[in-house]
Amino acid sequence: MNPKKLLNPFPVSTYQGPDYFCDREQETSKLVSNINAGISSALISVRRIGKTGLIQHVLSRLPHGFKGIYIDILETENIHQFLNHLGTALLHAESEQTGTGRKIWNFIKSLRPVITFETLTGAPQASFDLKPKQTEQSIDSILSFLDSQPFKTIIAIDEFQQITNYPEKNADSWLRTRMQQLKNTVFIFSGSQQHIMSELFASPKRPFYRSTSIMKLEKLDFNVYRDFIIAQFKRYNKEISREISEDILVLGDRYTYYIQLVCNRVFAATSKQVTSDIWKQQVYELLKEQEIVFFGYRNMLTRNQWQLLKAIAQEGKVFKPTGKEFLGQYGLLNSASVLRSLHSLIKYELIFRDCDSEGIPFYGIYDVLFQQWCLMVQIP
Repeated sequence: MNPKKLLNPFPVSTYQGPDYFCDREQETSKLVSNINAGISSALISVRRIGKTGLIQHVLSRLPHGFKGIYIDILETENIHQFLNHLGTALLHAESEQTGTGRKIWNFIKSLRPVITFETLTGAPQASFDLKPKQTEQSIDSILSFLDSQPFKTIIAIDEFQQITNYPEKNADSWLRTRMQQLKNTVFIFSGSQQHIMSELFASPKRPFYRSTSIMKLEKLDFNVYRDFIIAQFKRYNKEISREISEDILVLGDRYTYYIQLVCNRVFAATSKQVTSDIWKQQVYELLKEQEIVFFGYRNMLTRNQWQLLKAIAQEGKVFKPTGKEFLGQYGLLNSASVLRSLHSLIKYELIFRDCDSEGIPFYGIYDVLFQQWCLMVQIP
């Protein structure tokens, strides 16, 4: 059965199948290879370059005898909410109408959660009312249940660094200990706060040290992504030039989310051929739509923090934020003031610290659209 063709070939919010997924062949192959070998993986990247889409792509391509379960724990605040998300993910993994699904649903029901259904989507939600010790026991029971099944289970936990914010002490240690007892279950841990993820999986002081294969997800290849954009327009009998495709990639800095978002809007606004005016107008409208959010960012910053943020926006990548040349060019006070501002901006998740291909650290802005807005507005 052929999948239904989307009205717009640039989906933004969810994975829609291989026809709408660009490349990642090597990364997919590596993750599938790890799964087949029974090796868990830690996938680390900055936000918005497609790690969630990659995970869902991998889970959709699992061989016969494997079952994938996806959990995003970014919004969880404690181990109890982790259990709620895990139970809900199991209910989403298989319809209650199938034999396997019926078995999973009956097991979850045996733990006595409250199961509700979303009004719009009808998706089930599990909520447990348990004491802390019972919560750990229920998570343990779910993992043991999955590990005992005739299929192999892959549990993908997105934004895994959130577990370090739980009030329960040593939550990662408890989960690591439980993982070591599983024989039929493989994990994919992914996260976008790179320094925390690196600490979790690469520090000898942490329980997850050397427990996974660590993968750093990079941006898509420029030429591959350009050709993908052109081909997607062509599939729908529309045309976008090589030059405009490249301009969009440069503006979006190859961040998958922002490229998809701009292309989605440009595709919808184009009847036959994309012009320079069409794509630039769509970007302008996107910036104006987000302006109330961006002003909110601006208003929570001190003058020094805002000046530094605008300087990073102008540069794109800043390798020496405390260097005399950078300080002088943008009229920044001194290195001590810049270091304090850097710490605050990282804490607010407005900027990130990463390394280039040669391992040299730099600072950049998380939100590409916010970066463009910073360059557009004339706010002192």
